[in-house]
Amino acid sequence: MSIHNIRKEVMKTLETKIHGFVEDFLIPVEKIWQPTDFLPNSQSDNFIEEVKEIREISKELDDDFWVVLVGDTITEEALPTYESWLLDLDGVTQDPDNGWAKWVRAWTAEENRHGDVLNKYLYLSGRVNMREVEISTQYLIADGFDIGTSTDPYKNFVYTSFQELATYISHNNVAKIARKKGHKLLARMSKIIAGDEMRHHKAYTEFVKEIFKIDPSEMMLAFEKMMRHKIVMPAMHLRESFNAKGSLFDDFSTVAQRIGVYTGFDYVDILKKLNETWEIDKITGLTAEAEKARDYLMKLPERMYRITERIVIPDTDFKFKWMIPA
Repeated sequence: MSIHNIRKEVMKTLETKIHGFVEDFLIPVEKIWQPTDFLPNSQSDNFIEEVKEIREISKELDDDFWVVLVGDTITEEALPTYESWLLDLDGVTQDPDNGWAKWVRAWTAEENRHGDVLNKYLYLSGRVNMREVEISTQYLIADGFDIGTSTDPYKNFVYTSFQELATYISHNNVAKIARKKGHKLLARMSKIIAGDEMRHHKAYTEFVKEIFKIDPSEMMLAFEKMMRHKIVMPAMHLRESFNAKGSLFDDFSTVAQRIGVYTGFDYVDILKKLNETWEIDKITGLTAEAEKARDYLMKLPERMYRITERIVIPDTDFKFKWMIPA
């Protein structure tokens, strides 16, 4: 049987457990938080006063912070790209009765709330040029992205395991900065979004654990190939109006590192955590090729850490169209 068909069979096997995955890692719609739980109530007589309060305290956070929050929001809002990509995996179909398709739709529905609440908050803050933000969002969805996984579910689950933890770190660090500046509402909002991302991270790492039990060598090779390729960020093609695809990502990434929201050291720490979570040092029954892949993965964090230590983050004053001039 070809590798392609084996992957389909593994996905079918895991599909029998999908109901348990949904129960363990997702929250029923009626019980989970909704964006309006964190926003001024537009039906309340106090609505205008609450908006004024948000606008006032938002002045205490500098432009770098808002640039990162905008980038995080746009990334969250590009869900149509992520949903269509996940629905195109081997063993996943858009058939409404397919268990994996149900998982993808339910995961998407939870993630959708993140961009929704952040977008509204940005709008109320009065700190950003929302039209430029909206243009960047539309471009990011239209441009799509290539994360180097094709339709391979093994590689895709490595990517989502990594990326969900990265977004947890990013939102959690935004919460810490907001809290220090007395921006309690934004801090609570970012913290609870981070909590969602951690649940989703645990789900995708569980999928990979299950695959390691069934098809350890191919799962190890998929993990190694993804790390050699490097995990690209969903916002890799970020751009502003009238600019080329991807022209803004490096500047945005530099700002995120500069204020400590997501750094190269975070990337290395995530890799170490995945190695530990999947206990790749203990997996048995590997082919010679997979053994080499494991050796590479075990040594990679230290190598990457040494490289990251030498990186100098510039203090360039970037000009983003998202920010309204003072």
